[in-house]
Amino acid sequence: MDVFQQFYDENRERLFGYLLRKCGDRQLAADLAQESFTRCLERPGPASSPLLYTIARNLFYDHCRQGRRDRQMAEPEREAVANEEEIAIAREESQKMFAALRRLGDDDRDLLALVAGSGLSYREIAEIRGCSPANVKVKVHRARQKLQQFYQEKEHG
Repeated sequence: MDVFQQFYDENRERLFGYLLRKCGDRQLAADLAQESFTRCLERPGPASSPLLYTIARNLFYDHCRQGRRDRQMAEPEREAVANEEEIAIAREESQKMFAALRRLGDDDRDLLALVAGSGLSYREIAEIRGCSPANVKVKVHRARQKLQQFYQEKEHG
């Protein structure tokens, strides 16, 4: 198997998940993921996950700066669930979570998306974000606390 093909196979789903969490749009996430892999391949030297996520993150922010993103984070599409009751419960929980996520700042939302869906270590995330692993841990902890607070406020209010 080709080295890049192996790299692609190991990272495509996680990268897509990361981008989907950031933008809430399946098509946009797929387009950004494809462009990220293309740009990663065009660079000299070996491909790495931190490089791939840095490229993806920058592409997403470029997209936002160009004014093509709805300022409200859209809710991602959901796959069909077994029955209508489960659909209603899942929809309600998802709406609460996305409402809480929208209340977070872009930096916190980006950090949680990296931690939740990328499979990257704190060291690799620190490399992407240009800070220390200890700083990443502190920021992740604080972002999770904020998210939990916002989620609970939505749940009780």
